[in-house]
Amino acid sequence: MSMNEPADDEITRLPIFDRPPVIEPASVPFTRPSRSPREILSAMPPVHPRSEVTVAPARTEQHTDGDVDWAQVRAFRQQAAARLADQVDENTAEDERRAVGREVIAQILDEHVRQTVTAGAGAMDVDHQTQLAQAIFDSLFGLGRLQPLVDDPSIENIEVYGAEPVVVIDHHGVISRRPPIVDSEDELIDMLTFLATRGGASERTFSTASPSLHLHLHGGHRLAASGWTTHQPVVVIRRHRLVDIDLDDLVDGTTLPPQAAQFLRAAVRARRSIVVSGSMGAGKTTLVRALANEIHAEEKLGTIETEYELGLHHMRDRHHRIIAWEARTGSGERGADGRVAGEISLDELVYDALRMNLDRLIVGEVRGREVLPMFKAMQSGAGSLSTVHAHSAHAAIERLVTCAMEAGQHVTAEFAYRQIAQHVNLIVHVERREGGYDPDAPVRRQRRVAQIVALEPGERGMPASTDVFEERSGAGLVPASAPTWIGELAAHGYDPRTHRPGGPA
Repeated sequence: MSMNEPADDEITRLPIFDRPPVIEPASVPFTRPSRSPREILSAMPPVHPRSEVTVAPARTEQHTDGDVDWAQVRAFRQQAAARLADQVDENTAEDERRAVGREVIAQILDEHVRQTVTAGAGAMDVDHQTQLAQAIFDSLFGLGRLQPLVDDPSIENIEVYGAEPVVVIDHHGVISRRPPIVDSEDELIDMLTFLATRGGASERTFSTASPSLHLHLHGGHRLAASGWTTHQPVVVIRRHRLVDIDLDDLVDGTTLPPQAAQFLRAAVRARRSIVVSGSMGAGKTTLVRALANEIHAEEKLGTIETEYELGLHHMRDRHHRIIAWEARTGSGERGADGRVAGEISLDELVYDALRMNLDRLIVGEVRGREVLPMFKAMQSGAGSLSTVHAHSAHAAIERLVTCAMEAGQHVTAEFAYRQIAQHVNLIVHVERREGGYDPDAPVRRQRRVAQIVALEPGERGMPASTDVFEERSGAGLVPASAPTWIGELAAHGYDPRTHRPGGPA
């Protein structure tokens, strides 16, 4: 043994393991035991790969700046990422990547402990090693200091403004603040740049040339970030608490009255195309999931989204035959045709989907020119579903027209109105309401379906609307006028005779 090499009893040895056991997350409470990093990494429940959508249990403890040197964590993460890239490739399964990552982190910490002792700084205690191992793993495969917040099932939205305290909003709408998750704005940019390369279903770019980032995170959550075009780098994470949900669940949660739920269930099964409208955070995606989960499990279903968000392909017990597509933003320079190299648009995905012999094709959120693929999906087969931002069901019509015209001068308002009249059967509007304002009491949030409007072709191809369900003071959402095709719903469980204007819902 060299004179400079520390004796064995001076080093906290890390026991070797071959492969971490697969442990169900629900059965392993997340605590901070006094074990070596290799042991804690081996026993950690695997962070869910993209093929699963579940909500991880809340962590009982969180790292603080006093526990972990985050500059050191970033340095170790860079080392771990480089070594990991040498041992795995893009075809490596996610669970295998994480298994190799655990081994790499353990090796790096083992080397660090040896170097620390050799330098005469004394051995690092096991608890500190454990905290460091967890922090490196979260930074390499998760969201670093944000990960405990993402794992908290009580949180619905997370907002990061540079290096300021993090704003969190729970499912009741209560706003609170947590410690910053970065020490500087440059650190946040570095975190997002790293996350863009491997945080979503496909590699993305976050740079001065591509200053916006949109990702579908592990667990089904959605991340949106902006930098360089905003006064400071900003991140918003929307946690989807309600993933595996149906219309009965919404009735139980008072989002929807029973008769309206029966009507929508029958409309879905009768293959009526539905657009869900509402403001940001109103619950549009949750309602679309609930509607889609009323589709027969054996129907062949396709979903096309700019970023995976619906997550229907994760619920294979509900959807046995499903194909989920995600657009690709591309990276690099634009070609002679003006397109970004590597870009795959929703239009191209719709073209591919039409050759897959689908029973239904769902285009997720419509924010702009995505409305044209939505029209194509509705033309190809009835029973599509989409969402759009609007402050009412009737305003959603104008919003769809505006989105269509953003595609270019070749799309006229007349064309857009005609497509809406011919292919959109229902607009369901969901609202988010705050329960009264008291400066000394937290605001309570409620989400409710406020309108159901049927559309049909009217004069000169313009959409003619019929209020099928409307809100009335003291009665909530009640039946109003019946659409001309309501008789078709009898075969799917809705009795048209019960649809009496002003009747009980």
